[in-house]
Amino acid sequence: MKIIETALEQGRHMLSEYESKKVLASYQIPVTKEIEVDSVEGLVKATQDIGYPVVLKGCASEIAHKTEKDLIQVDIRNDDEARIAFEKIKAGMNGIEATVLVQEMVKGQRELVIGLTRDAQFGPCVMFGLGGIFTEILKDISFRVAPLEKRDALEMMQEIKGHKILGAVRGMEAADLDQLCEILIRVGQIGLDHEEIKEVDINPVILAKGKPVAVDALIVLERNR
Repeated sequence: MKIIETALEQGRHMLSEYESKKVLASYQIPVTKEIEVDSVEGLVKATQDIGYPVVLKGCASEIAHKTEKDLIQVDIRNDDEARIAFEKIKAGMNGIEATVLVQEMVKGQRELVIGLTRDAQFGPCVMFGLGGIFTEILKDISFRVAPLEKRDALEMMQEIKGHKILGAVRGMEAADLDQLCEILIRVGQIGLDHEEIKEVDINPVILAKGKPVAVDALIVLERNR
């Protein structure tokens, strides 16, 4: 895949969020609508194309933890707010050559994590669990070795302690389990197809009216696999 080849040729070990989502989208994994911009003029056009409210994020392969570095501005509702957020993110880059992602704001109270790690013994292993900022604290996750079948994906979802979050709770629609299964299967296929991919981290996957959408993503590369 050209995005991966180019990154490795440049000596990079990570794809940017924008590049990572391009890889996911090529496997028909649903991702946020977003536009990469590097100027106020581009910002204005992007917000017109996507429509308010939007989220702005700093975007570069060197940036792995945007929240901690205050490089995410959410629920931006007009041009003035967008310009202020754009300038704040640019100032916070500390000289890193980076763009800004203008992203649709996906609304949903339930956050999941889907990922892939390449185990030395078993090869690509797919991960599923509760996502968002509490992923590392709760560690409510399950694993399967790729390739996955639908049965494997459904079992993974039932294995986490918080599996009831996928049902119809507190007026929220039940999660689209068929679509979640497809995402898990396709993430496994990404690992099988590209040996140079060491990790895939899709966090959060937000359930918007029950439909999963990849809101943030990071792909880690490793040479000479």
